[in-house]
Amino acid sequence: MRVVIQKVKEASVTVEGEKISAIHAGLLVLVGIENEDTDEDIDYLVKKISQLRVFDDADGVMNLSVKDVGGDIIVVSQFTLQANTKKGNRPSYIRAARPEFSIPMYEKFVTKMEEALGKKVGTGKFGAMMNVALINDGPVTIVIDSKQKDF
Repeated sequence: MRVVIQKVKEASVTVEGEKISAIHAGLLVLVGIENEDTDEDIDYLVKKISQLRVFDDADGVMNLSVKDVGGDIIVVSQFTLQANTKKGNRPSYIRAARPEFSIPMYEKFVTKMEEALGKKVGTGKFGAMMNVALINDGPVTIVIDSKQKDF
């Protein structure tokens, strides 16, 4: 499972002209799921994301988590994070999980993130063409691959 985490001043997801999620200060999390992902990958990433210290403390040092600052999160499924670009110029998405596997994994990820934060998490709409808007704060953008925990 791969995630791209962006610290945002605000973010929103719009589908077919309707804004379905919007937050102010917090994190936008893009999630790419592959067939080998397990509950262990979800647990690892939810813990890591909810405790990631990327928000400034009183001294202006990134020392606080999204939980510490009462920030919000939007989680958007994005199969293109599993793109393989090693050969040629057209990305291969063969590593991306099919919907019958990835939808329940995505839903579980969202549920566990809500449990970790103690509040509702915004989402995209799985499989839909989405417009994701954000104002990146910092900018702070972090990529985590649950298969590379040892780094």
